[in-house]
Amino acid sequence: MNKERMPKILMKIDHRKKTIFAKNIFAILQSIKAREEGRHRPPQQTPMMTPQATPMRSAPQPAVYNRYDQERFIRQKEETEGFKIDTMGTYHGMTLKSVTEGTQPKKPVLPSQPSIQAPRPISEARPSAQPNKRISRTPIIIIPAATTSLITMYNAKDVLQDLRFVSTEEKKLQGGKRDNEILLQRRKEAFTVPYRIIDNPQKLTNADWDRVVAVFVMGPAWQFKGWPWDGSPVEIFSKICAFHVKYDEMKLDGNVARWAVHVIELSRTKRHLDRAALMVFWEKLDKHMIKNKPHLRF
Repeated sequence: MNKERMPKILMKIDHRKKTIFAKNIFAILQSIKAREEGRHRPPQQTPMMTPQATPMRSAPQPAVYNRYDQERFIRQKEETEGFKIDTMGTYHGMTLKSVTEGTQPKKPVLPSQPSIQAPRPISEARPSAQPNKRISRTPIIIIPAATTSLITMYNAKDVLQDLRFVSTEEKKLQGGKRDNEILLQRRKEAFTVPYRIIDNPQKLTNADWDRVVAVFVMGPAWQFKGWPWDGSPVEIFSKICAFHVKYDEMKLDGNVARWAVHVIELSRTKRHLDRAALMVFWEKLDKHMIKNKPHLRF
């Protein structure tokens, strides 16, 4: 290297160092100055936050006539044909009824008033649950329950309906059965009349006793035990027509002879006489019913 240039190079290097040093010193001084100024500066007041005022809605602007809007309004009315349809609105989430009828204020729901039914006419009145039971008009005839009687539940229909005597023994041999109750049909000129035949009067009601028109008597008074009118034969025979059937050769019972009883005599062998003898029963009974039981059928 040239010795003459060395002093110049050293001078340049020294100048650069001074320049860098000066810049560093200047920066340090600037920072110190800024720090000092910050200590003495009064603290800045934080601005208070004021509540944000509600933005005021702009006043509605008066409608300005626009002939294009007028034409659109007329066309809208023509297209909807009188239906309350807003063609400029949106129908998302709406039903067909709400679209065609439009939005209408709901009417307040009033509490339902209890309906007052008019009284039903008498012709439509509900019938009684238990209608009056029809009163029977069929006469009742009581016969003895003892098999020793000439008339029993075995042969009562033959004797009184067919007017032909058949003994109880003969009916049993023929396979006849004893019925608890018999409904015989009395033949008259143009019709028949029913009569109820029983041998157990204990089952009769008060209404049934009113229909008892005849009784066949055996003789002993115990036959009328438990009957109305204190079981008195005299009292019973004043209200019920009494009969006694016997064979013509048999002696008449003493009680029957004293009571008001109609005696019917039958022959053991002469069956052709049965009809005339048994017709007496119906003749006497008809006279009794005309006088005492006219409300019954006979």
